[in-house]
Amino acid sequence: MSKPSIDSKLVRHEPDQQRFVAEIDGHLCVADYRLSDGVMRMVHTAVDPSLSGRGIAAALVEAALRHARNAGLRIDPICSYVRDYMERHPKTHDLRA
Repeated sequence: MSKPSIDSKLVRHEPDQQRFVAEIDGHLCVADYRLSDGVMRMVHTAVDPSLSGRGIAAALVEAALRHARNAGLRIDPICSYVRDYMERHPKTHDLRA
């Protein structure tokens, strides 16, 4: 059985706050980054525990990685979730800083 997941259209980029966000069931879920010298340092991913298993963190990270690829940026996965995600998805390895 597949896990329920969120629609990627619910994820939005807030470049002024250097984060990707999704509001799900009244909870703000975030993937924070710091941009410097063409590198997105993915520093923190947070999803309320009540939303666990719905693919929200993955959707946030996927949006961030897609943005990085389209913008010609590299990724420094400081956040352990982002690092684990990238290790599980070989097609993202070329983005590593």
